Amino acid sequence: MTPRPTRLVRALSSTLAAGTLLSTAACSDDGGTDGSRVSGVTASQVAEVRQTPSPTAALSTSGARTALITEADIEDDWTQVKDTEAESWHDSLLVGTVDVSDFVSGKAQASDCQRLIDSLYDDDLLGRPSGASALRGFEQGDSRLLYQVASYDRTDLQDSLNWMATLPEKCDQFTVTDGEEKRTVQVIETSVPKVGDARQGLRVTVQGSVDGNDATLTLNVAAVRVGDDAITVTAGGLDGGEDDSMKQAAQQGTQRLQDVLAGKSPAASPTD
Repeated sequence: MTPRPTRLVRALSSTLAAGTLLSTAACSDDGGTDGSRVSGVTASQVAEVRQTPSPTAALSTSGARTALITEADIEDDWTQVKDTEAESWHDSLLVGTVDVSDFVSGKAQASDCQRLIDSLYDDDLLGRPSGASALRGFEQGDSRLLYQVASYDRTDLQDSLNWMATLPEKCDQFTVTDGEEKRTVQVIETSVPKVGDARQGLRVTVQGSVDGNDATLTLNVAAVRVGDDAITVTAGGLDGGEDDSMKQAAQQGTQRLQDVLAGKSPAASPTD
């Protein structure tokens, strides 16, 4: 995991960044017929209901890059940034220590919430890839969208999706402290298009301050498994979430990944 920056570095980062936008996220969706799962159904149960088997070809580094989405896949006014810039996207509002006193079960439950904010900061929500990986970043005004494709150990990958499914209950609301500052974090489940073998969506909001002014970071996150591989989308920022773009990225990105694994060239234009 990337070492945490010092408070001085974080303060400078907040000032220079003109608002600590994360690498990702998007506005929430409290429901919908295209939801990732019905209430009470885990990501692992969703994985059991497959309409078509996933391709089994191993994902190469070049294949991972080919599977990345483009500006056309997410429409609106998103502009692709350099990979080196996207790799450096980290939001200081996500830095801090979870207050254990917020939880009935204490340290065990707090550790899940700590893992959530740490992995959002480090852009490794599904854990470290075991094989090929690639990422691409986009900007639109003060919002950012980070898209990742990677190979994982399948058991670890499904465990991560199952873990994500528990967070809206375990981490529905908690407090993060960073020095003298306290931030309120809320987590809810959001819908994800019915694509891939298993999927999970979250909306994470962090209420804190930037340069002495009240600020709320909103991130919409989607993760979709395709065999041993997965895509992760994080979209949003201080202006709110980007739910529609998150869903478009998940929909089009999953199809691109499936095409690559099947030995096909992804379509140049998005498909419905």
